[in-house]
Amino acid sequence: METTQTFDRLVRAEFAPRSTYLNTASNGLLPARTVAALHEAAVLRAEGRPLTPLHEDVEACRAAYARLAGVPAARVAVGASVAAHTGVIAASLPAGAEVLTAEDDFTSVLNPFHVRGDLKVRAVPLERIAESVRPGTALVAVSAAQSADGRVADLAALREAAREHGARTYVDFSQSAGWLPMAADAFDFSASVSFKWLLGPHGAAFLVVPEDFGGLTPVLAGWVAGEAPWDSCYGPVQELARSARRFDLTPALFTFAGLRRSLELIEELGVEAVHAHDVALADRFRAGLADLGHTPVPAPGSAIVSVPGLGSRQGGLSRAGIEVSDRAGNLRAAFHLYNTTDDVDRLLGALTG
Repeated sequence: METTQTFDRLVRAEFAPRSTYLNTASNGLLPARTVAALHEAAVLRAEGRPLTPLHEDVEACRAAYARLAGVPAARVAVGASVAAHTGVIAASLPAGAEVLTAEDDFTSVLNPFHVRGDLKVRAVPLERIAESVRPGTALVAVSAAQSADGRVADLAALREAAREHGARTYVDFSQSAGWLPMAADAFDFSASVSFKWLLGPHGAAFLVVPEDFGGLTPVLAGWVAGEAPWDSCYGPVQELARSARRFDLTPALFTFAGLRRSLELIEELGVEAVHAHDVALADRFRAGLADLGHTPVPAPGSAIVSVPGLGSRQGGLSRAGIEVSDRAGNLRAAFHLYNTTDDVDRLLGALTG
């Protein structure tokens, strides 16, 4: 009981949405502590004070994400987008290498492999991705949870299939980091944005690489990628960072100032508790949909629920103060820590008419 009360107390202190917000799969809400940190960072810059605290925020975020991912901080690079991280991985592959992907996965996970033009990119249904790994597959790239409909990949099966055939693995945790426990150490590469379930501002993304860097070349490296960044501002970088920081992009400092506080909240609540809360709400919505005669896309255990044929209701729901998404004709609702059973019931009530 005490744990539940603590969870509720922390959430109530941080969030006061003015709508029934069920659209975390697009953007998470910012906690009050994050908004305050963003303001403080802006004032610091406006007053011309040293930016040292903002650079410290970047390292604090790296360490916090590493804890959530279950890897040492030395394996975590910070950047701005999953697409950029995917691009670094794509650039490392030899011409003709086969990349196995899931059909209609999020573009940032796929497109950098396609634009190479000399890779063999193969797409299969998500449910068949593990069984589709074969001799000669160089890399398997997939989202842990699908953006469009919330289906969760069988990552354990994928890992075993990749190991059996000598393929490397790349997992995008953007739609699961923050509510679904991560085990990034089980995969060669992984990435995530921070503005969805991790509740941060836009402009930050993380990349996890192996200790030996997995053959990646830091093709986007600038001065921050140097072992001594402030000594690497002019001319070629003489020594790249000995850690994954060699893959860093120049950080959006305000973003990391806010994100530090968002990650602190996730850690205070605990991903296991957030998972139980989010999935319980999603399951309540699925049960209510069944009572209304609607069948969502099968995605057991997911905090995201996608309902075929109801996407056209998104505009009317928004005007009624209920925020969801329209994805390819499907209504997508995403349930996170600031949502309640009242939110679920309000959406179900709105769909009754």
